[in-house]
Amino acid sequence: MSRALPKYNKRRVALIGGAAAVALSGAVIAGTALAGTPDKSSGTNNARTLAASPGTITCPDVASRLPAIPASAQAEVARNLTLLQTQIQEANKRLVDTVGQGGPNFVNNAILGPLKDKRVATINRIATAIGRTAAKPTGLDSLAPCTLNASGTGTNTGSGTATGTASAKPSTGAAQQSTGSTGSTSSSAVGTISCPDVASQLPAIPASAQAEVDRNLTLLQTQISEADNRLRTTVGQGGPNFVQNAILGPLQDKRKSTIDRIAIAIGRTAAKPTGLDSLAACTLTK
Repeated sequence: MSRALPKYNKRRVALIGGAAAVALSGAVIAGTALAGTPDKSSGTNNARTLAASPGTITCPDVASRLPAIPASAQAEVARNLTLLQTQIQEANKRLVDTVGQGGPNFVNNAILGPLKDKRVATINRIATAIGRTAAKPTGLDSLAPCTLNASGTGTNTGSGTATGTASAKPSTGAAQQSTGSTGSTSSSAVGTISCPDVASQLPAIPASAQAEVDRNLTLLQTQISEADNRLRTTVGQGGPNFVQNAILGPLQDKRKSTIDRIAIAIGRTAAKPTGLDSLAACTLTK
């Protein structure tokens, strides 16, 4: 037989139930607020990661140092030039992923050293591919070592454009070049690099040589752009002969090899042009 609760007991039960509801709702609100609060430590870690600047890895250009590539070797050479670029990208990624790890020699031992070994093997495969049906190029191993540009402004030119593979094919008249148009990309404070125009000095180009000539004319322009970039990113470095020894001299060597390939391509089915080597040297205009 049920008994009715006294009035004061009913009030007490009601008060206890209300207090429990308030406590429960407060816990839910507090939990929601905590769930939406960002982790201060994660923000600090993100800031630290963004602040770190590991730099970039810069490697010598290989494509511009190759001789004329036989048709039978073009595919293999192109694959290995692409692989050289992939190797640089992977090394740059490892550089970013391992910021702060190891001692002072970590980058050299764990990144630049293995990268050099990979490049030696890949460059040797390129030379072997060419040597099967033409004179095997020598001295390419000197292009294997890469350097760390700590400022983060270096350019990775480890593969370049394959000399014997299809790329952009500008017409001869539009392919170049090298005097005023290139200089406009440089800061007036450091000057501009001016090079003689090659396209305008060529004879009639046989149809069979047109594609190869166009590729090499494009490569000449790329070489000037790279030299201009190096001019800007090395301001204040070296002594009075730095620009000549580190920029203009190597640029002249690259241009000479490229111009020789143009002359050889034309000479296969027409009279080989002579005297083009005089167009290789460039000057610094301030």
